[in-house]
Parts: sequence; C-alpha cells; structure tokens
Amino acid sequence: MISELCNTIFATAISNYHVFNNIEQAEKNPYTANSISHLLYQKNWIDTVQWHMEDVVRNPNINPTEGLSWKRKIDAQNQIRTDMVEFIDSYFFQKYAHINPKPNATINTESPAWAIDRLSILALKIYHMQEEAQRNTATLIHRQICTDKLNVLIAQRTDLSQSIDQLIGDIESGTKYMKVYKQMKMYNDPNLNPILYQQK
Repeated sequence: MISELCNTIFATAISNYHVFNNIEQAEKNPYTANSISHLLYQKNWIDTVQWHMEDVVRNPNINPTEGLSWKRKIDAQNQIRTDMVEFIDSYFFQKYAHINPKPNATINTESPAWAIDRLSILALKIYHMQEEAQRNTATLIHRQICTDKLNVLIAQRTDLSQSIDQLIGDIESGTKYMKVYKQMKMYNDPNLNPILYQQK
C-alpha cells in the first residue's frame, strides 16, 4: 500500500532531520535516486524544513528585517514544495498512463500527490504533538490536551491513508482518472504579481 510506504518514509525523514534539528542541514536521502521512495523522502524533508522556518518567523521578538528575510525563505520553500508535489503527481500520471479509464470513470477532488502532501504535513503534526504530549516542562493539563489532539491526528492519518490507498486502487482499476494541474501561483511571478510588474 502506498500509504504505508509514505508513512514509513515520512517518519524516517522527520527522525533524521531531528538528529541535528538545523534548518540549514543538508538532506541525505537514503533512497535510490528517482524512485518513489526517494521522492517521498525529499518531499517530507522539504516540509520539515518549512515547518521549522514557520516556527522561527512567529517569534514575536524577531527583528523585522530578519523576519522579512525568513518570510522570503518560506516563500521560496513553498514554491519548492509545490513543484515537488507536481513532480510526484507526474510520476503517478506516467505510472498509470497505460490504464484506460472506464466510460463512467470520474476524477477525484484532489490528485494523489496533493493527498500525499496532506499526509506528509500530518506526519509532522503527529511528531510535534507527541513531543508536546510528553514534554516534562509542560503542565499536566497541557500534556493531556496535547494527548487528546494527538489521538485525533492519528485517527486522521488512518482515515487519510485509507483514502489515498483507495484512490490509487481506483486509478489502477480505471474507475478514477487523474490529471496533473500546475498550481500557477501568481504572487511569486514578476509578470503576474501587480506589485512586482508595476515596479518595472
């Protein structure tokens, strides 16, 4: 099942990141290049780095200049994240290109890779919520609240994993078909963001 592979690799990537817990550390992908495992590890590593960037920029005492610099880094990282999702979708699109959809086949509300993107973020939420649920410096009430939230997140992971596996199964059987849509983000494009192109 693809979800089991995703969840295993995401846990590995998150664990590997937190050995040093440094945004600037280099990714050391242990999987064969161009394999789906390699792509999934890279995807989650991108998400993990961005997660910690988001933590830093929310420091209420951050210097505004430094905060803006982090915001620029987050914007760039978010574009990398989007590009990676589209790349993974292209992998699935090519993998199932030989499947002839049935006449009554329907398209899903989201593609396999965007569902996997949600699973990757969920893995990060689970990891960090578990940290909070076990944090010795936190109050008992805090830890109990976080434990309750953790249980909900784990249930969400189970449900989302099943949904992803079902979607892939439906694509394989021809009852669903997929398309690869580019996100066409406009705010990073100097030709599409009016604040940017009016400065030319």
